[in-house]
Order: sequence, then structure tokens, then C-alpha cells
Amino acid sequence: MAQASIFEQILQPANRADPYPLYAELRKDPVTREADGTYIVSTYNEIVALLHDPRISSDPRSHTEMAGAAPTTEEGPPGLPLFFLNLDPPEHDRLREQATRPFGPPHTPDRIAAMRPWLTEVTDSLIDGFAGRRQVDLVDDFAYPLPVTAICRMLGVPLEDQPRFQHWADAITDTLDPGAGTFAERVRQRARVTAELGQYLDGLVDERIRRPGDDLLSGMLTDTGPHGRMSREDLLSTAALLLVAGHETTVNLITNGMLTLLRHPEVLDRLRTEPDLIFPLVEELLRYEPPVQMITSRNTLADITVGDTTIPSGSPLALMLAAGSRDPGRFPDPDRFDPNRTDNQHLGYGSGIHYCFGAPLARLEAQIALPALARRLENPRLVTDPPPYRPNPELRGPRHLLVEVG
Repeated sequence: MAQASIFEQILQPANRADPYPLYAELRKDPVTREADGTYIVSTYNEIVALLHDPRISSDPRSHTEMAGAAPTTEEGPPGLPLFFLNLDPPEHDRLREQATRPFGPPHTPDRIAAMRPWLTEVTDSLIDGFAGRRQVDLVDDFAYPLPVTAICRMLGVPLEDQPRFQHWADAITDTLDPGAGTFAERVRQRARVTAELGQYLDGLVDERIRRPGDDLLSGMLTDTGPHGRMSREDLLSTAALLLVAGHETTVNLITNGMLTLLRHPEVLDRLRTEPDLIFPLVEELLRYEPPVQMITSRNTLADITVGDTTIPSGSPLALMLAAGSRDPGRFPDPDRFDPNRTDNQHLGYGSGIHYCFGAPLARLEAQIALPALARRLENPRLVTDPPPYRPNPELRGPRHLLVEVG
């Protein structure tokens, strides 16, 4: 049996707790080619250039594995389009602008900022629930319910329906795992799951048409910008994307953040007494332990030269964001956790036209959650280090984070 490539080793669950030595090996050659024809790009400047290159497609229909397959133009029931995250300009730009207008600046500048008092109350309430306990799971008891509650409130999804969409969210997230079947199989599975989620959201849209509120779903229904109102089909697709993406990565950001702070107690102590430290600290966490480790859904539309390698048109790409954010050619002493790091242009939220849509909300949640945990947890200690990790190598984070307190 042939020895596993470095990329294949990164995908193995046994290496989930600490993939960074493998990333360092990968960076010795900025571009490598896997046996299946996928090109792996692992250095900062090269990743950034590709994320801004219009010759790179995010549309799964351009992927070589989809050639010759039955046409796949939908991700759900008839008429439900692809997520705008999986589209190229000009369709991507139109839908992203339509979603952005009711979401945040410059058209709705106060929506996210106005959530701060409420998010603080939810955070404190969750920590209040730890009372009398000697051990808590910071994933199940805190890092998961906080962003789920937030995205439900923002979109206008009844919180009591959360268990229903968690199944869909987990299933969609599973399709991002490059080790969970071929690209075409994962695209088809995502289509099936999104169809079910779309049917659920269709009922919520009917309610908002009858009784619009101040939630994001109502905002997308009623906003009229340069492109007019968002179509019902595009609205369902966008709501499904935000519902899933709006909490999965934030769970990992908060959990990875607390794990890092517990491993660096001197920084945890500083956070208790230096409130403004949280702003550069969150940016350093996004560099040092990013919730999104790689992007494996890109495809070249033309021959592209990267360094000494020409990547042929039609080639699948894997852009190793976490490797790029620890590239010593871009970040001094990159394997050191340094919340005072300056010039921290990390890849934690990607770059280019697909820069993370929900980054402002995720940042706010982490900026509220981590200081509250630092202040209120009494003598917190890790029960297991490393903790058990989720199997997904793309959205990397602990499945549980058991902490003893008191």
C-alpha cells in the first residue's frame, strides 16, 4: 500500500488534534498535486492570490467530477438555487449584495451592534446554568447554544425548532468533509439535505409575508435595492446557508478559543483584567486556531501559474487556510500564540469576494463570550488534553471540551 500523502494524513481523524506539523511539511512545497488531480496550495501569498483570482470558480457545476453527470443546477427542491457561497460573479455578487443590505453596514449599520446587550444576557444566563456543577462541557453547555440562539433570533426562526434544523446543519456540514465521499457524492447529498431544510423555511417565509417583523428573514423579503427584492427561491437558499453557517464556525471559534486560553493561563489572567485585550486576541485566535482550516470546493477555469507550478484548467483546488495563517514567510514566529500580534491579516475568514459573510456577528459573539468565561469560571482546568475532536478536517473543533471548575 502506498504511503499516505501529507494531505491524506491531514484528513485522517488521528491527526485532528494537532495538524500543524503536517501543515509545516506541506508548506515546504507551496503547491502539490494529489493522485486524484487535486492541487493543494499551502502558503499565504499563493492562497491570497488565488482567493482573489477570477479564474477560480466556487460553482460545483464547474468541477471536473460533475462533468458527464446528470445536470445539477439545484441544491434543493425545484427552483431552490445554489447557495450564493457556491456561485461565481455576477450571480454571487447580486445575491450577496441583496443579503448584505438587511444584514449590516452600510445599509443596516445597527443590526449586529444592537444585539450586544441581548447576547450578553444570553451569555450570562448560560454561565449561570453552571452553578453548583464541578464539571461543564463548554461545547454542549455553552459554545453551541449561544450562536444557535443568536442566529435563530437574527433570522426569526423559533428557538423551539432548533432541534429540527440541527440535523440538517450537521448533515450539510458533513458534506464539507473531503474524506466523506467523492465531490459529486457530497454535492448530491447536500442537495438532498438542503431540499428538506428549504421546505421547512418555506413555511417561515409564508408567516413573514403575512406578518413581517424586524428579523433578517423579513428584511430580505421586504428590502428593495438596486437589484430589486430577493426572489423567494433565492431567499430560501440564502436563509438555509445563514442558518447553517451562522453557528457551525462560531461554535468552533469559541471552543478553540477557550481551549487555547486554558493552555495559556497567563493570557487568560490578562483577559480578566484587560478588557480591550479581547479584540486583538480574537484575531489571533482566528489565525492560530481557525475554525475553518481549508477550502476544498474551488476549481480552475483556466491554466494558472502558481510559483513554479502550472495548474491546468479544470483542476480541483484545496486552499489550506490554516497552513497559510501559520506561514513563517508572512507571520513572525507563527506557531506562538501572541494576542499582541500586529499586522495580523490572517485567513481565518478567507479573503476576496467570498470573505465570510457572517464574520461581524461571529466576532461579536466571541468578543462577548470569551471574557465572560474568563471572568466567571473559577479556577477552570481541562479534564482531557487534547479533547476529542469532530471528524471534519475542514471545520475543525473539539466535539466536547470538559472543564473542571471551583
